[in-house]
This record gives sequence, C-alpha cells and structure tokens, in this order.
Amino acid sequence: MKRPDRPQLLIAGGGIGGLAAASACAQQGLPVCLIERAGQFSEVGAGIQLGPNATRILQRWGCGPALDQVAAFPGQLLARDARTGQILGRLRLGERARTRYGAPYATVHRADLQGLLLQAAHNSGVDMRLGQTLQGWDDAEQGLMVNTQEGSCLQASALVGADGVWSTVRQQLLGDAPARFTGHLAYRALVAQADLPAHLRSDEVTVWMGPRLHVVHYPVRSGQWLNLVAIVHGAQPDRRQDWDQAGHTPALMQALGAVCQDLHARLASVPAWRLWALHDRVPLRAAHHMAQGRVALLGDAAHPMRPYLAQGAGMAIEDAQALAECLSARGPVAQQLQAYAAQRWARNARVQARALRNGRIFHAQGALALARNLSMRLGGERVMDLPWLYGAGPLSAIA
Repeated sequence: MKRPDRPQLLIAGGGIGGLAAASACAQQGLPVCLIERAGQFSEVGAGIQLGPNATRILQRWGCGPALDQVAAFPGQLLARDARTGQILGRLRLGERARTRYGAPYATVHRADLQGLLLQAAHNSGVDMRLGQTLQGWDDAEQGLMVNTQEGSCLQASALVGADGVWSTVRQQLLGDAPARFTGHLAYRALVAQADLPAHLRSDEVTVWMGPRLHVVHYPVRSGQWLNLVAIVHGAQPDRRQDWDQAGHTPALMQALGAVCQDLHARLASVPAWRLWALHDRVPLRAAHHMAQGRVALLGDAAHPMRPYLAQGAGMAIEDAQALAECLSARGPVAQQLQAYAAQRWARNARVQARALRNGRIFHAQGALALARNLSMRLGGERVMDLPWLYGAGPLSAIA
C-alpha cells in the first residue's frame, strides 16, 4: 500500500459530471484530484442537449468559445406525431433562447463536451489519475483515506462520487438497491449529414411522439452530424450495465410499429444502431441522499433520471457549480457539503419527476395522446417552454 498523499478534494469519475466538478472547484483555488477507472479518456456516447441553464454555467467557466466551436445551436424545437407526421407544436430556440435566458440552447456530441471540460480541468491544474478504480474509504480524524483497487491510498478532505448510475461511492455511502430498469430501451446513432438526402438533413431538434415510443434527432458537431435516439419499450438485456451494445434494426422497427413515412425514412437511413437499457431511481427525497459527512454525490450517482427532459448533463453541470460555490465558503467541509446537498436536492428531484411525467406524455396512447396533441396545438410555446428550468439554478439570469 502506498503512502497517502496530501489532503485534497478527491473526485471519483471522469465523465461529464466529474470533469465539470473538477474544473469548477479548481477554478475556486481548491486542490483537486480526479481518479478515473479507464486508462484513457476516449470518445464515447452520442448527442447531448444543453439548455440555457447549463450553457450559462459553461460560459462562466470560460468554456463558451470552445463550445461555440463544436456545438450546434438549433433554431427551434419541433414536436410531431410519430404516426401521422403532424406538427404538434414549435418552440423557438436560437436568438430567442439567448435573449430570454441569457445563454444559448446547444446540441453537442458527448465526446466534444467531455473534451472541452477535460481541457478546462487541465488548464485549472487538476491532478488526474487514470486507471484508478475506487475501492472504498475510511473516515479518520485527519480526513478520508481513500483506497483504490490498484493499491493507491489517497488522503482527502472530501470525496465526491461522480461515478455514474452504478456508483461505487453511492453503494458505500447509502447502501441502497441498484438503479432500477425503466422498461425502456434506447437505440442511438450518429449519421453524417452529408451522407443523407437533402430532405432528411436537419438543423433543428425534432421530437416524434407515439404509443409506447418516441424519437428525437438533432444536429451535433457544428451541424455536420445528425444524432438520433429512438426509445421504445422492451425487456431488459442480459448485459444491463452495458450502455454500448449493438442494436438491431429489425428489432427496433418491430418495437416501433407503424410510423409515418417521413420518420420511417429517417430511421431507415441509419446504417447501424447502438443500444442501451435505461435505468433510473425514484426522485430524491432528502438532502442526505446527496451528502453525508465528508462525502457527496453528484450527477447520475446522485439522481439518475430518464432522458425525457434532456437534463442529465445539465443537472450534473449545475451540481458542479453549486459544489464549487459551497466548498469555497467558510466552515467545516461536512457543513459545506450539507449546504451543497440542501441547495441541490429539491431541484434535482423536480427535474427527475418532470422527466418521468414527460415519458408518460411522450409515449401516451388513446385519450391521453389526444389531449397531449390538442394541448400542444393550442398552447404552442406556452406549454413547451420551461422558464422554471432554463432560467433557474446557479448563476440564474432571471428570477
């Protein structure tokens, strides 16, 4: 066993939440060490939507110019009926989002977002240790003694678990059951727009809603690629923790059933799909589910949510900003982490609950689907816009 290093903030997990927290805390002058089980940061995942609540924080961290280089900034969000193709409603984004919320609505490849956060963490002096898997910790008077499976022992003033939905930190801190399978399967793909017929290319976010399904697609990588995600109901795969399995087009088409010609053509244009089973947890119920003593949880480790509000990454970024603000305040670290949890748990719970509700609406059948369509046609932007979400959180631009 190696000799412990000096006390520091230790972050477990090098995904979007972990890198965001590392960069934000280091910018506050805190010594930060990040450990990541992978041997290198690699290009993973597909697209992410970032509302103004998240891009506002990225701009604060100095990441705005880097985001401008890699993201797309759709002009609108279009809602359509998957069966008929009918347009149900529109929400203007683009300049309207910038004017109303003080920051843009962006769509970005996950690897590009991870890359710019990694660069920000490097620039802020974060100590990054790859190939290190957290095993557990002991809480001693002088601080936390954090052990890794590879034999390292790190002394930390605080530990933040940003290690995802299957979090080891959460397991030791809370000892609760594993994340639950939602009964939903997500098929995702990236297609070069240049390889698509002109009528299938898109510079906007489009959501198709139908019985027990929905599909969303939007541009990423400065608009050069189209990200597509189709979510259907299905049985849990054997490898439930593998979020990058091969997806089979016939199985997807069978699960979708009859969809309109426009949507069918878009899905048929995809040469290969990747599949993952969606898992989540019930909405947070109290602050102590996010922090206890000198240990806190962040992002999916704390509040994994269904993707029907497109806020998984956004809430992790908000968590990171709040964590940095609380840790830079005076007081014992346990008190700082409790303040972080008290600030974040209710908002995260609200987003988790709204995502659950959206899933029921997106996948509605019968009378509920008719009511959804009528509400969107009559209400338009009034029912599609989310000022409580986009205009709130850390660094809020409006009340």
